[in-house]
Amino acid sequence: MDSVSLSEVTVMRRTHLGFMHSFRQPFSGVTISPKFCHSKVVGSRAMSSSVSSTKSQYVYGESLAATADSDYKMNGLTLKNRISSVKERFLLDAFDDEYGGVVVDHDKLPSNPNAFTSMLRNSLSDWRRKGKKGVWLKLPVEQSELVPVAVKEGFEYHHAEKGYVMLTYWIPEEEPCMLPGNASHQVGVGGFVLNQYKEVLVVQEKYCTSSNTGLWKLPTGFINESEEIFSGAVREVKEETGVDTDFLEVIAFRHAHNVAFEKSDLFFICMLKPLSDKISIDNLEIKAAKWMPLTEFVEQPMIKGDKMFKRVIEICEARLRHRYCGLSPHRLVSAFDGRPSSLYYNVVDDDDPSHSNCTAEFY
Repeated sequence: MDSVSLSEVTVMRRTHLGFMHSFRQPFSGVTISPKFCHSKVVGSRAMSSSVSSTKSQYVYGESLAATADSDYKMNGLTLKNRISSVKERFLLDAFDDEYGGVVVDHDKLPSNPNAFTSMLRNSLSDWRRKGKKGVWLKLPVEQSELVPVAVKEGFEYHHAEKGYVMLTYWIPEEEPCMLPGNASHQVGVGGFVLNQYKEVLVVQEKYCTSSNTGLWKLPTGFINESEEIFSGAVREVKEETGVDTDFLEVIAFRHAHNVAFEKSDLFFICMLKPLSDKISIDNLEIKAAKWMPLTEFVEQPMIKGDKMFKRVIEICEARLRHRYCGLSPHRLVSAFDGRPSSLYYNVVDDDDPSHSNCTAEFY
Protein backbone atom coordinates (compact mmCIF):
# COMPACT_ATOMS: atom_id res chain seq x y z
CA MET A 1 0.00 0.00 0.00
CA ASP A 2 1.28 3.48 -0.78
CA SER A 3 2.27 5.64 2.16
CA VAL A 4 -0.43 8.02 3.36
CA SER A 5 -0.53 10.96 5.72
CA LEU A 6 -1.91 10.79 9.25
CA SER A 7 -4.90 12.89 8.19
CA GLU A 8 -5.68 10.48 5.34
CA VAL A 9 -5.49 7.48 7.73
CA THR A 10 -7.91 9.23 10.08
CA VAL A 11 -10.33 9.95 7.22
CA MET A 12 -10.14 6.35 6.00
CA ARG A 13 -10.68 4.97 9.49
CA ARG A 14 -13.76 7.12 10.02
CA THR A 15 -15.07 6.16 6.60
CA HIS A 16 -14.50 2.46 7.32
CA LEU A 17 -16.28 2.64 10.66
CA GLY A 18 -19.17 4.50 9.08
CA PHE A 19 -19.30 1.87 6.35
CA MET A 20 -19.41 -0.94 8.94
CA HIS A 21 -22.09 0.90 10.87
CA SER A 22 -24.18 1.25 7.73
CA PHE A 23 -24.14 -2.52 7.32
CA ARG A 24 -25.48 -3.12 10.81
CA GLN A 25 -28.54 -0.93 10.39
CA PRO A 26 -30.59 -2.80 7.76
CA PHE A 27 -29.89 -6.34 9.02
CA SER A 28 -31.96 -6.52 12.19
CA GLY A 29 -31.34 -9.68 14.11
CA VAL A 30 -28.17 -10.51 12.17
CA THR A 31 -24.86 -10.53 14.02
CA ILE A 32 -21.91 -9.35 11.96
CA SER A 33 -18.37 -9.47 13.22
CA PRO A 34 -16.39 -6.20 12.79
CA LYS A 35 -13.76 -8.23 10.96
CA PHE A 36 -16.22 -10.33 8.93
CA CYS A 37 -14.51 -13.38 10.55
CA HIS A 38 -17.68 -15.48 10.81
CA SER A 39 -19.73 -13.96 8.00
CA LYS A 40 -21.11 -16.24 5.37
CA VAL A 41 -20.05 -14.95 1.96
CA VAL A 42 -21.18 -16.46 -1.32
CA GLY A 43 -19.84 -15.18 -4.63
CA SER A 44 -17.06 -15.25 -7.15
CA ARG A 45 -14.64 -13.51 -4.79
CA ALA A 46 -14.25 -13.84 -1.01
CA MET A 47 -14.24 -10.65 1.06
CA SER A 48 -11.31 -9.74 3.30
CA SER A 49 -11.37 -11.00 6.86
CA SER A 50 -9.31 -8.23 8.43
CA VAL A 51 -10.04 -4.61 9.20
CA SER A 52 -6.87 -3.34 7.51
CA SER A 53 -7.41 -5.21 4.23
CA THR A 54 -11.11 -4.28 4.20
CA LYS A 55 -10.08 -0.64 4.60
CA SER A 56 -7.76 -0.94 1.62
CA GLN A 57 -10.44 -2.65 -0.41
CA TYR A 58 -13.02 0.10 0.11
CA VAL A 59 -10.75 3.12 -0.06
CA TYR A 60 -8.58 2.52 -3.10
CA GLY A 61 -10.22 2.74 -6.49
CA GLU A 62 -9.08 -0.30 -8.45
CA SER A 63 -9.92 -2.97 -5.85
CA LEU A 64 -13.14 -1.15 -5.07
CA ALA A 65 -14.09 -0.93 -8.76
CA ALA A 66 -13.56 -4.66 -9.20
CA THR A 67 -15.56 -5.45 -6.06
CA ALA A 68 -18.50 -3.31 -7.13
CA ASP A 69 -19.06 -5.38 -10.25
CA SER A 70 -19.73 -8.63 -8.35
CA ASP A 71 -22.86 -9.74 -6.49
CA TYR A 72 -21.99 -10.72 -2.95
CA LYS A 73 -24.50 -12.27 -0.57
CA MET A 74 -24.28 -12.17 3.17
CA ASN A 75 -26.82 -14.36 4.92
CA GLY A 76 -28.78 -14.33 1.68
CA LEU A 77 -28.67 -10.51 1.18
CA THR A 78 -27.09 -8.82 -1.90
CA LEU A 79 -24.33 -6.30 -1.04
CA LYS A 80 -23.65 -4.92 -4.53
CA ASN A 81 -25.75 -1.77 -4.07
CA ARG A 82 -24.07 -1.05 -0.76
CA ILE A 83 -20.60 -1.35 -2.27
CA SER A 84 -21.51 0.77 -5.28
CA SER A 85 -22.81 3.49 -2.98
CA VAL A 86 -19.56 3.55 -1.02
CA LYS A 87 -17.53 3.61 -4.23
CA GLU A 88 -19.35 6.69 -5.53
CA ARG A 89 -18.34 8.64 -2.44
CA PHE A 90 -14.72 8.49 -3.62
CA LEU A 91 -15.36 9.72 -7.19
CA LEU A 92 -15.71 13.25 -8.49
CA ASP A 93 -19.19 14.30 -9.58
CA ALA A 94 -19.21 14.43 -13.38
CA PHE A 95 -21.52 14.00 -16.35
CA ASP A 96 -20.95 12.57 -19.82
CA ASP A 97 -20.54 14.84 -22.82
CA GLU A 98 -21.71 13.97 -26.33
CA TYR A 99 -18.21 13.04 -27.53
CA GLY A 100 -17.49 10.12 -25.22
CA GLY A 101 -15.84 12.25 -22.55
CA VAL A 102 -16.77 13.62 -19.14
CA VAL A 103 -17.20 17.07 -17.65
CA VAL A 104 -16.43 17.43 -13.94
CA ASP A 105 -19.07 19.31 -11.94
CA HIS A 106 -17.06 22.25 -10.59
CA ASP A 107 -19.82 23.15 -8.12
CA LYS A 108 -19.25 19.90 -6.22
CA LEU A 109 -15.47 19.81 -5.99
CA PRO A 110 -13.94 18.96 -2.60
CA SER A 111 -12.19 21.88 -0.96
CA ASN A 112 -9.45 19.77 0.61
CA PRO A 113 -6.47 19.17 -1.77
CA ASN A 114 -5.76 15.72 -0.26
CA ALA A 115 -9.36 14.62 -0.75
CA PHE A 116 -9.30 16.05 -4.28
CA THR A 117 -6.11 14.12 -5.10
CA SER A 118 -7.60 10.82 -3.97
CA MET A 119 -10.93 11.39 -5.73
CA LEU A 120 -9.23 12.55 -8.94
CA ARG A 121 -7.05 9.43 -9.09
CA ASN A 122 -10.00 7.15 -8.39
CA SER A 123 -12.09 8.96 -11.00
CA LEU A 124 -9.41 8.67 -13.68
CA SER A 125 -9.19 4.92 -13.02
CA ASP A 126 -12.97 4.64 -13.20
CA TRP A 127 -13.22 6.67 -16.44
CA ARG A 128 -10.39 4.69 -18.01
CA ARG A 129 -12.14 1.43 -17.12
CA LYS A 130 -15.36 2.72 -18.71
CA GLY A 131 -13.60 3.71 -21.93
CA LYS A 132 -14.04 7.47 -21.55
CA LYS A 133 -11.87 9.77 -23.63
CA GLY A 134 -11.52 13.48 -22.83
CA VAL A 135 -11.93 15.03 -19.39
CA TRP A 136 -12.85 18.69 -18.86
CA LEU A 137 -11.96 20.08 -15.43
CA LYS A 138 -13.00 23.64 -14.59
CA LEU A 139 -11.38 24.99 -11.41
CA PRO A 140 -12.83 28.25 -10.01
CA VAL A 141 -10.38 30.89 -8.80
CA GLU A 142 -11.57 30.24 -5.24
CA GLN A 143 -10.09 26.73 -5.51
CA SER A 144 -6.89 27.61 -7.32
CA GLU A 145 -4.93 25.44 -4.86
CA LEU A 146 -6.30 22.44 -6.76
CA VAL A 147 -4.61 23.50 -10.03
CA PRO A 148 -1.11 22.13 -9.21
CA VAL A 149 -2.71 18.89 -8.01
CA ALA A 150 -4.47 18.39 -11.36
CA VAL A 151 -1.35 19.35 -13.35
CA LYS A 152 0.71 16.84 -11.37
CA GLU A 153 -1.81 14.13 -12.30
CA GLY A 154 -1.34 14.90 -16.01
CA PHE A 155 -3.93 17.59 -16.77
CA GLU A 156 -3.00 20.34 -19.22
CA TYR A 157 -4.02 24.01 -19.37
CA HIS A 158 -6.70 24.74 -21.98
CA HIS A 159 -7.74 28.34 -21.29
CA ALA A 160 -8.35 30.77 -18.45
CA GLU A 161 -10.86 33.51 -17.72
CA LYS A 162 -11.15 35.95 -14.81
CA GLY A 163 -13.05 33.48 -12.65
CA TYR A 164 -11.60 30.09 -13.56
CA VAL A 165 -8.98 27.99 -15.31
CA MET A 166 -9.99 25.12 -17.61
CA LEU A 167 -7.83 22.01 -17.75
CA THR A 168 -8.12 18.89 -19.90
CA TYR A 169 -6.97 15.29 -19.80
CA TRP A 170 -6.94 12.85 -22.74
CA ILE A 171 -7.27 9.27 -21.52
CA PRO A 172 -6.60 6.93 -24.51
CA GLU A 173 -2.83 6.72 -24.81
CA GLU A 174 -3.04 4.91 -28.16
CA GLU A 175 -5.16 7.65 -29.78
CA PRO A 176 -4.24 11.26 -30.66
CA CYS A 177 -5.98 13.88 -28.55
CA MET A 178 -9.19 15.02 -30.26
CA LEU A 179 -10.16 17.75 -27.79
CA PRO A 180 -10.65 21.14 -29.51
CA GLY A 181 -8.04 23.77 -28.76
CA ASN A 182 -8.55 27.17 -27.21
CA ALA A 183 -9.96 30.06 -29.26
CA SER A 184 -7.43 30.93 -31.97
CA HIS A 185 -8.69 34.35 -33.11
CA GLN A 186 -9.58 37.79 -31.86
CA VAL A 187 -12.13 39.82 -33.82
CA GLY A 188 -11.90 43.56 -34.46
CA VAL A 189 -14.02 46.10 -36.32
CA GLY A 190 -13.40 49.48 -37.95
CA GLY A 191 -16.17 51.93 -38.74
CA PHE A 192 -16.07 53.87 -42.03
CA VAL A 193 -18.59 56.69 -41.46
CA LEU A 194 -19.09 59.21 -44.27
CA ASN A 195 -21.46 62.21 -44.06
CA GLN A 196 -23.25 64.14 -46.81
CA TYR A 197 -20.28 66.50 -47.19
CA LYS A 198 -17.95 63.61 -48.10
CA GLU A 199 -16.27 63.88 -44.73
CA VAL A 200 -15.11 60.77 -42.90
CA LEU A 201 -15.26 60.39 -39.12
CA VAL A 202 -11.71 59.96 -37.79
CA VAL A 203 -9.93 59.79 -34.43
CA GLN A 204 -6.48 60.14 -32.91
CA GLU A 205 -5.72 57.57 -30.23
CA LYS A 206 -4.31 58.69 -26.90
CA TYR A 207 -2.01 55.68 -26.64
CA CYS A 208 -0.22 54.55 -29.79
CA THR A 209 3.22 53.74 -31.17
CA SER A 210 5.58 56.59 -32.02
CA SER A 211 5.20 55.86 -35.73
CA ASN A 212 1.43 56.47 -35.49
CA THR A 213 1.64 59.72 -33.52
CA GLY A 214 -0.58 62.34 -35.14
CA LEU A 215 -2.29 59.81 -37.41
CA TRP A 216 -6.01 60.27 -38.06
CA LYS A 217 -7.61 56.84 -38.34
CA LEU A 218 -11.01 55.16 -38.38
CA PRO A 219 -12.67 54.32 -35.04
CA THR A 220 -11.75 50.72 -34.24
CA GLY A 221 -12.12 48.20 -31.46
CA PHE A 222 -12.70 44.57 -30.49
CA ILE A 223 -15.96 42.64 -30.57
CA ASN A 224 -17.26 41.66 -27.14
CA GLU A 225 -18.26 38.14 -26.22
CA SER A 226 -21.63 37.16 -27.80
CA GLU A 227 -21.71 40.44 -29.76
CA GLU A 228 -22.56 40.69 -33.45
CA ILE A 229 -20.12 42.28 -35.88
CA PHE A 230 -22.65 44.92 -36.94
CA SER A 231 -23.62 45.90 -33.39
CA GLY A 232 -19.96 45.94 -32.30
CA ALA A 233 -19.07 48.39 -35.07
CA VAL A 234 -21.93 50.72 -34.10
CA ARG A 235 -20.97 50.49 -30.41
CA GLU A 236 -17.28 51.26 -30.98
CA VAL A 237 -18.05 54.37 -33.05
CA LYS A 238 -20.49 55.57 -30.40
CA GLU A 239 -18.06 54.95 -27.52
CA GLU A 240 -15.09 56.67 -29.17
CA THR A 241 -16.81 59.62 -30.87
CA GLY A 242 -20.35 59.93 -29.48
CA VAL A 243 -21.79 59.73 -33.02
CA ASP A 244 -24.86 57.52 -33.57
CA THR A 245 -24.82 55.35 -36.69
CA ASP A 246 -26.67 52.65 -38.61
CA PHE A 247 -24.77 49.62 -39.85
CA LEU A 248 -24.89 49.21 -43.64
CA GLU A 249 -22.39 46.64 -44.87
CA VAL A 250 -19.16 44.77 -44.29
CA ILE A 251 -16.95 46.14 -47.06
CA ALA A 252 -13.94 43.89 -46.54
CA PHE A 253 -12.06 42.03 -43.84
CA ARG A 254 -8.42 41.34 -43.10
CA HIS A 255 -7.00 38.07 -41.77
CA ALA A 256 -3.62 38.32 -39.99
CA HIS A 257 -1.63 35.90 -37.83
CA ASN A 258 0.61 36.02 -34.75
CA VAL A 259 -0.81 39.38 -33.73
CA ALA A 260 -1.49 39.38 -29.99
CA PHE A 261 -0.45 36.51 -27.68
CA GLU A 262 0.39 34.59 -30.88
CA LYS A 263 -3.31 34.59 -31.85
CA SER A 264 -4.72 35.30 -35.30
CA ASP A 265 -6.78 38.41 -35.99
CA LEU A 266 -9.91 39.03 -38.05
CA PHE A 267 -10.59 42.71 -38.73
CA PHE A 268 -13.87 43.75 -40.40
CA ILE A 269 -14.17 47.14 -42.15
CA CYS A 270 -17.80 48.24 -41.87
CA MET A 271 -19.60 51.08 -43.63
CA LEU A 272 -21.94 52.96 -41.31
CA LYS A 273 -24.50 55.67 -41.95
CA PRO A 274 -24.31 58.67 -39.55
CA LEU A 275 -27.49 59.52 -37.64
CA SER A 276 -25.91 62.48 -35.83
CA ASP A 277 -22.87 64.70 -36.35
CA LYS A 278 -22.03 66.03 -32.89
CA ILE A 279 -18.75 64.61 -31.57
CA SER A 280 -18.12 63.76 -27.92
CA ILE A 281 -14.89 61.81 -27.45
CA ASP A 282 -13.98 59.11 -24.97
CA ASN A 283 -11.21 60.76 -22.94
CA LEU A 284 -9.84 57.43 -21.71
CA GLU A 285 -8.83 56.16 -25.16
CA ILE A 286 -9.22 59.00 -27.65
CA LYS A 287 -7.09 62.11 -27.91
CA ALA A 288 -9.21 63.83 -30.56
CA ALA A 289 -11.94 63.19 -33.15
CA LYS A 290 -13.31 65.14 -36.09
CA TRP A 291 -14.97 65.03 -39.50
CA MET A 292 -12.20 65.12 -42.11
CA PRO A 293 -12.60 65.52 -45.90
CA LEU A 294 -12.10 62.11 -47.50
CA THR A 295 -9.51 63.50 -49.92
CA GLU A 296 -7.46 64.89 -47.03
CA PHE A 297 -7.77 61.62 -45.08
CA VAL A 298 -6.34 59.46 -47.88
CA GLU A 299 -3.44 61.88 -48.45
CA GLN A 300 -1.94 61.23 -45.01
CA PRO A 301 1.56 59.73 -45.48
CA MET A 302 0.76 56.67 -43.32
CA ILE A 303 -2.45 55.98 -45.24
CA LYS A 304 -1.01 56.77 -48.64
CA GLY A 305 1.97 54.49 -48.10
CA ASP A 306 -0.07 51.52 -46.85
CA LYS A 307 -1.06 49.34 -49.80
CA MET A 308 -3.69 47.43 -47.86
CA PHE A 309 -5.43 50.51 -46.46
CA LYS A 310 -5.18 52.24 -49.81
CA ARG A 311 -7.08 49.31 -51.32
CA VAL A 312 -9.70 49.54 -48.55
CA ILE A 313 -10.31 53.21 -49.40
CA GLU A 314 -10.58 52.33 -53.08
CA ILE A 315 -13.22 49.71 -52.23
CA CYS A 316 -15.16 52.21 -50.13
CA GLU A 317 -15.08 54.78 -52.93
CA ALA A 318 -16.26 52.14 -55.42
CA ARG A 319 -19.13 51.33 -53.07
CA LEU A 320 -20.16 54.98 -52.96
CA ARG A 321 -20.40 54.94 -56.77
CA HIS A 322 -22.43 51.68 -56.65
CA ARG A 323 -19.65 49.81 -58.41
CA TYR A 324 -19.11 47.45 -55.51
CA CYS A 325 -21.47 45.60 -53.20
CA GLY A 326 -20.63 44.69 -49.62
CA LEU A 327 -22.07 42.07 -47.28
CA SER A 328 -25.20 42.65 -45.19
CA PRO A 329 -26.27 40.49 -42.21
CA HIS A 330 -29.33 38.28 -42.53
CA ARG A 331 -30.74 36.42 -39.52
CA LEU A 332 -31.27 32.73 -40.27
CA VAL A 333 -31.84 29.58 -38.24
CA SER A 334 -29.72 26.52 -38.99
CA ALA A 335 -31.15 23.02 -38.63
CA PHE A 336 -27.79 21.86 -37.22
CA ASP A 337 -28.19 23.68 -33.92
CA GLY A 338 -31.63 25.32 -34.12
CA ARG A 339 -30.17 28.71 -33.21
CA PRO A 340 -30.54 32.01 -35.08
CA SER A 341 -27.28 33.44 -36.42
CA SER A 342 -26.12 36.08 -38.88
CA LEU A 343 -25.18 35.12 -42.41
CA TYR A 344 -23.42 37.94 -44.30
CA TYR A 345 -24.03 38.16 -48.05
CA ASN A 346 -25.05 40.66 -50.71
CA VAL A 347 -28.35 40.70 -52.56
CA VAL A 348 -28.40 41.46 -56.28
CA ASP A 349 -31.77 41.30 -58.03
CA ASP A 350 -31.55 42.19 -61.74
CA ASP A 351 -35.35 42.10 -62.09
CA ASP A 352 -35.91 44.49 -59.20
CA PRO A 353 -32.82 46.61 -58.40
CA SER A 354 -34.58 48.07 -55.34
CA HIS A 355 -34.13 44.69 -53.64
CA SER A 356 -30.36 44.98 -53.95
CA ASN A 357 -28.39 46.29 -50.98
CA CYS A 358 -25.91 47.64 -53.54
CA THR A 359 -28.25 50.55 -54.25
CA ALA A 360 -28.27 51.79 -50.64
CA GLU A 361 -27.07 55.35 -50.06
CA PHE A 362 -24.69 56.14 -47.22
CA TYR A 363 -25.81 59.65 -46.29
